[in-house]
Amino acid sequence: MKSINYFLYIFLAGLLFVSCEKKDVPQGLPEFENHYYAAYIPNTNTAVIVQKTQTALVKFPVQFYSAFSRSYDAVAYYSIVTTGITTPAIVGKDFDVVDKNGKVLTAGDSARYTINFPKAERFMDTIYLKMLNNPLTGTRKMEVQIQEHKTDQYYVDIFSTAFRRPVEIR
Repeated sequence: MKSINYFLYIFLAGLLFVSCEKKDVPQGLPEFENHYYAAYIPNTNTAVIVQKTQTALVKFPVQFYSAFSRSYDAVAYYSIVTTGITTPAIVGKDFDVVDKNGKVLTAGDSARYTINFPKAERFMDTIYLKMLNNPLTGTRKMEVQIQEHKTDQYYVDIFSTAFRRPVEIR
């Protein structure tokens, strides 16, 4: 009986190795040379709960995926979204969007913030939030969403599984 089990394990292991197929993915297709991705690390849309009294900055690491170095800088956009939320968190009252030194950032066009990726090279950056200890009671909610950005030179795309970070401020 033991020999049958050993034979079965060896057969299944061999089957796994034989069944793996290496596919040739076309490299250097012009339509993908300037196509990049920006996504949260870890690559999930998992909600984050923070305390309104928290003094440390809330950090959301963002990975810029690229296999090239270009003559231009790629820009990724992100924004604070409260659409459809009954108790929305408000920028300037519940939290601020800040840089790594705690300096308040202001949203640009269309209420978007930017992350610059020099030479469109693979890079990890971070989105920072600072809690303002709003005295109002209750939970406030919002999402920090990375957005697509398409220009004539490049396209910064998103992962559907890692483009938004729901935040609850308690």
